[in-house]
Amino acid sequence: MAAHIYLDESGDTGWSFGLPYTKGGSSRHLVIAACILPPEKDYKPERVLRHLYKHRKWNTSQEKKWAQMSPEARTDFAQAAAKLITANNDISLHIIVVNKLNVEPHIRQDPNKLYNYMVKLLLIDSMAQHDSISFTPDPRSIKVESGNSLHDYLQTELWFTLGVKTRLETTPRDSRHCLNLQFSDMVAGVAQSYFEFGESRHWEHLRNHIKLKTLYFK
Repeated sequence: MAAHIYLDESGDTGWSFGLPYTKGGSSRHLVIAACILPPEKDYKPERVLRHLYKHRKWNTSQEKKWAQMSPEARTDFAQAAAKLITANNDISLHIIVVNKLNVEPHIRQDPNKLYNYMVKLLLIDSMAQHDSISFTPDPRSIKVESGNSLHDYLQTELWFTLGVKTRLETTPRDSRHCLNLQFSDMVAGVAQSYFEFGESRHWEHLRNHIKLKTLYFK
């Protein structure tokens, strides 16, 4: 049994909290989002994005980021994503959110380890349920400075910690050229808007369709 996983993030790994986020300060939350689906349904999130680009008359040669979308376009996406999950119980959305304000100083020294740990918590149990995984993160999401790559870290956890035979194939792709990554990016944007800015309108459409984990929330 195989699965495809598309992963992207919203927020940053900085620790400058003296100024508001987007106005010189770091985000107070880091969101990582993943869409997990069977290979034969790989086209379905893509179709949601193609319809959105067409309906909104966006330039298909330029990636539309969540921050650039109007409230109406954000609603269109959230509703379409919720409809997709409702109609396909073998497609799932997973999100992990860290409250960076509560992260201990010694962990802040290497945010890459925190990032990799978040991805492990988010995906490892789902990965272990399959014989093979095609894992597609945005290359900007891969943190390698902490020693082992994210791929090696996850494969080691699968084989040695969980004792499963899952084969992990990691193929980074730029989200500009992958609509399924753009789909995951927008899912992350829905969560980031809610946790960072308290915007609940779009979160309400999707919250019951998301498997949510949180870290460092008191």
